[in-house]
Parts: sequence; C-alpha cells; structure tokens
Amino acid sequence: MTATTSRQPAAPQPAPSQATLARPTPPRPATALTALAVRHAERDPDALAVVDGDTTLTYGRLVREARALAAHLRANRACQVAPGDRVALLTSRSARTVVAQLALWWAGAVCVPLDPAQPRPRTEAMIADAEVALTVGDAKLLDSAALTGPVLALPEEPLPEHPLPADEFADRTDSPDGANAVGGADASDPDRAAFIMFTSGSTGRPKGVAVPHRAVAELVTAPDYVTVTARDRVLFHSPMTFDASTFEVWAALANGAAVVVCTEQRPSLEDLARHVERHGVTVAFFTTALFHQLAARRSRLFAQLRSVVVGGEAMAAEPARAVLTAFPWLELVNGYGPTEATTFATAHRVTARDGDGPIPIGRPVAGATAHVLDADGRPVPDGERGELWIGGSRLAHGYTGLPALTAERFVDHPGAGRLYRTGDIVSVRPDGVLDYHGRNDDQVKVRGFRIEPAEIEHALRLQPDVADAAVTVDRAGTPEARLVAFAVPAPGPVAPAAALRERLAAVLPAHLVPDAITTVERLPLTPSGKVDRRALAERAHTAGGDAAEPPAAAMTPLEQAVAEVWSRALGSEVTRADADFLALGGHSLLALAVTDDLREDLGVELALADFFAAPTVAAQAALVERALLAAHSDLHPETPEHSDDH
Repeated sequence: MTATTSRQPAAPQPAPSQATLARPTPPRPATALTALAVRHAERDPDALAVVDGDTTLTYGRLVREARALAAHLRANRACQVAPGDRVALLTSRSARTVVAQLALWWAGAVCVPLDPAQPRPRTEAMIADAEVALTVGDAKLLDSAALTGPVLALPEEPLPEHPLPADEFADRTDSPDGANAVGGADASDPDRAAFIMFTSGSTGRPKGVAVPHRAVAELVTAPDYVTVTARDRVLFHSPMTFDASTFEVWAALANGAAVVVCTEQRPSLEDLARHVERHGVTVAFFTTALFHQLAARRSRLFAQLRSVVVGGEAMAAEPARAVLTAFPWLELVNGYGPTEATTFATAHRVTARDGDGPIPIGRPVAGATAHVLDADGRPVPDGERGELWIGGSRLAHGYTGLPALTAERFVDHPGAGRLYRTGDIVSVRPDGVLDYHGRNDDQVKVRGFRIEPAEIEHALRLQPDVADAAVTVDRAGTPEARLVAFAVPAPGPVAPAAALRERLAAVLPAHLVPDAITTVERLPLTPSGKVDRRALAERAHTAGGDAAEPPAAAMTPLEQAVAEVWSRALGSEVTRADADFLALGGHSLLALAVTDDLREDLGVELALADFFAAPTVAAQAALVERALLAAHSDLHPETPEHSDDH
C-alpha cells in the first residue's frame, strides 16, 4: 500500500494546575446516534456504510432498512416495542446487528447487547437486572438460548418501506447540529440511554452501565485523538457486549466511513489479516493483549492499516516500538477509559520518544476531563500519585437498578461537578500527560477485560465442595497474564480442578473462568484478617491445578511437534500427549498464537472452534494429521498404484 501521512500529535498543553486536566473545549451540540446516520444518508445516500462478507449496505439503504424494522417492532402486536423499553439484542456480529441497533433506537428503545457465547445463567441475570421487556435477535440463536422471557425473531429478509408517516422516525438535519428531530419514538433525544453495557461486578453479578446517545456521539464525531474520514473502513470484530464495539461501529458511521464486519465469530490472527487485506480496512481497534500478539509476529495487517487504537491494559513500549519501526506511517493510539466514561476518556499518540516503560495513557479527549485526587477528593500536587476521577459530558447515567452503587461511584464534586471515580492510580507529567500505576482495589485487567475477582470467587463459593476461594492474577500486565484461583475444599471429596473449571464455564463467560485452580488448606491472611493477595500472587506463578499425574507415555513425532508449539506459547515445557491446553493456563489469546504457529511450522490451519474442541496435544496432533492428509490427498490416493487389492 502507499504510506499515508497521518496527522501530527497536538501541541503540548500547558502544565495543569492542582492536577486537573483538560478544561473542556466548548461542548459539541448534543446529538443522537440516529441523527448521525441520517446526516450521511442525506449527504451521500450511495456511500458505502456496512460491509458484511459479500453483503453491502449504503447509507441510504441502511437507514431505510432500519426504519422499516423500527416500524415492524412498533407495530408487532405480540411483542410490541414501546418508547422507553429496554430491549436485549442477541445476534451474531453482522450487518443486521447495525440495522437492529438503529431500529431499536428509532422505536424508542434502549439496546442491551447480549453475547451468544455467554452461558445462559449470566445472560438471564443480565436480562433480569436490566429489566428487559423483550429480547430480539437471530431465530437460531434465540432458539438455542431458550430464554425465559418474551422473544421476537428478527425478519430474515429486509422489510419493505415502513407504512407509517414519513416523519414518524425522522431525524431532521436542517439545524446546525442535525439533531433536532421529533417523532413518536423521540429517536433524537441525545440524553436518552443508547446502550446498557454490562461489566464485571464485585457483588458476584455483572452490573449494567447505561450509556447515553450524546456520550457515544461525542466520542466518535470528528475525533481529535485518531484520524477517521469518510474514505476510511473501520474493522468491527469485537463482541457486541464489549464497549469497544461502539467505537468500531460508530466511529465509522459518525464520519461517513464504512463498517467492515469480521464475519468469523472467533477469528484467528490469520483470519484478521486476511479480512483486513480483503476489504481494505484502514482503521482498527485491538485490545492490548491482542496487539501484543500481532506485534510479536509483525503481522502483515499493519501494512494495510493507517490508524490503530489499542486499549484495555497497559501497553508495553517494546511491541509499540517494533510496530512503529516496521510500519512507520502507522498512527498508533493508546486509549484508556472505563465503560462508565464511554470507551475512551484519555488517549496518547504513541511515538518512538515514549521510552522503555509502560506507554502513558495521555490526555483527556472528546469532552472528558481528568482529575487526580486523594482519598478525600482533594487535588494532589502535580507529579504525585492519586486516584483518577473523570468528568465531562461523556459520563454514563449510572448503574441500572443499583442506586447506592451509582451514588458511590458517580459523585457530585463541589469543585468539579459530576465525576466518576475510576479506582485507577495515576500521576501527571509536567506536560500534562497521565501515567497509569495500577488500581486502589482488587479489580484487575486480563486480556482487555475488566474483572472483579469477587465475581469469580462468588461463583466458586457456590460450588458444594468449595468452602472458600480467592482469585488473583499471575504475570499481571504481560501478554501471558492469567487468572489463578485458590479453593479451600469443603469437607468430603475434593473435585478436580478441571471439573471446577467446567462448572464455572457453565455460569461465567470465558474471560472470567480461571486459567488454573489450585486447592489449598487455607487462604493466607494479612494481620488485619483480610486475604493476603500479595502472598497469593507470589504463589500463583507455580499454580497449575491438580498435582499427582501418572507417568507420561512417549509422544509420537507429530505430538512432539505440537507440544513444542504449545511450549513456546505457554512459556513452559509441555511433555505429555494428554496435556490439556486450558489446564496448563492456555486461553483464547494464546490459542491464537498456537494456531498461527501451527500454520507457520506445520502448514495446517485450525479453526479456533476445532482447537478448543480438541484441547490435548494428542487430539490436536490427530487434527493436524488429518489436515495434512487432506491437503496432500493427491499424494495418497485411496487405492495406491502398487497395491495388493484388486
């Protein structure tokens, strides 16, 4: 590709006073997301809006299909959507996802995204906590989910033009901000909640964050922290329940660009590269852990991209430096922000000058403000560490059904207005850039997901053979980070670690299932009687599940080749054919690395679904053998030329 000169970073700002950053620029006119789509449909109806495999939607068609679906949802007598309803959306990632989001908003509803891969108990808990009135989605997914509440399958084919009056769902754009729409569904109200996104909860249940339209719109409209133009194509590959998906979809649609849907539901590293190349993707978001994996392989997808936003955990300097050295035109942005502040609250344009330590999280962006305060809410001196409190126009409404927690985390500060207490510890450099230093509580980040160990501990304590439990992170802040659980057994037989993991996988999403569970007689305590998590973290590095194993049988040459690939990814020697990838601390990101190495070393491609269906060395060696035989079937005809068979 031809290298594109990216926008230069903003000039340094004056040093902040009293550790308060980014006195906000005048706020943009409040806008609903529906109005953004309509604006571009009116300006250029034939411009490409969504690409989903061989399916494409122009802006004009996207708006027409979404309005027709909205009319269908409003008029359906069996499961009518009324203004103000909270409606769950269960679809695979597709163009229909984008159409359905717009349709729900035009029908006056709040969208509650669901993940088809999550266990049914967690999905049911989210539906209950969000007070969902109806779940809509793909018919097959709804059937397999077997949810207890009312459901409505979305039409398989686009609906004809809706029969309601033309302005029923209008978002008129004759005002300067294009958002003074009126209509029966009040689709243009920017203060109405657009999404309820769920995050891990310290009480043992996920908590729903109500994010308003105006917050998402301000984040993505003509952003100053990353370049997105009408000529761009933005990759949509995150789960709908991950708040990064709001950036992937709406950074495109807010700026007249195209959303490129990754059609592989669990894409490998090679799948991502092929997708980026096939569809000419220019802008992408990657979790920090995934970025580190791609950087370690100098993935060719960087050759196609112009702008990459990374977020979720602390970005290491070495992978960033390696990518910028190999692809010097790349605009690389380190984004930081909790769901409660709408995806990204601060950002930093990464350059070769960022040294060898963790990359800073930068300055506030898109209407956010940052305040570094002590435990009493007072500003700390510049350069000292304090808790980051976020303010500005992009804060969420709060937590659904949890007024006490909302009041605790969203605080009316006497000097700075409404702020969200992040729990993150930061400091301010002389030039006003923020450095991240960890948490002031037990919350952790692993592979881009925000995790409350208490949620996993709660699920473990519900097991009949577990008396107590604690969860910590091994190798925190590295691509090899893994969740390690310590379980104190109840009287009676002790369940194997693998059995406990299987039970947890039935009630928790994959990113909350510990990579290793170790049985201990008692949990270590501090002098004050609390669980000594520092001591647990020291023990976590050697934790691996159940101990005594029978002697290992000799491996075949192909099993040995698979074991060597595993060993590189896991960082420890794999010596058994019956070794289980997950029991050894493997997880989805490491599986991406393994499948990529199997392709490079052995010339075979394994889908992630096949990988996890055959999680032992022996089973994967058998898959590799079958793939090799299939690839070279011309060399192994069913009836060899020199055969005794007649």
